[in-house]
Amino acid sequence: MKENGKKHGALSPCAACKLLRRRCAPDCVFAPYFPADEPHKFASVHKVFGASNVNKMLQELPEHQRSDAVSSMVYEANARVRDPVYGCVGAISSLQRQVDSLQTQLALAQAEVIQMRMRQFGSTPSSNPGTGSPENLPPHQSKSLFCMDMADQANMAESLWSY
Repeated sequence: MKENGKKHGALSPCAACKLLRRRCAPDCVFAPYFPADEPHKFASVHKVFGASNVNKMLQELPEHQRSDAVSSMVYEANARVRDPVYGCVGAISSLQRQVDSLQTQLALAQAEVIQMRMRQFGSTPSSNPGTGSPENLPPHQSKSLFCMDMADQANMAESLWSY
């Protein structure tokens, strides 16, 4: 029976104290961030940063920032375990390559749309030979043909970074 970190009246040691094989004090700096049921979190952080360094980092931070710091350390440690050379930078580079590739695909798709619109307006029968050209189109059609929704591109780029 386990309730609120207690096991039959005794304190259950946090994952850090279990791994370090020491008694978990009531004021343990690791306990709030490395619960006993998630030993992998502290194991990877300990492997990459070392318990002493993590302890120092946590004690130097105000309490309200510690949770975010632990999340960052866990993320970096897991990335470092997966890719010992590049760590998070490798993941960021991979994602940046994906963004570049998707932007290229988007530009190609937009170019295809423009070509299709040009063919559509160029093939419409008209009495004037120049009516399919952008100068002779009504303003709303001319804008949609050649601006290619640049405002939408700016909004899309903005939304990529807003998450």
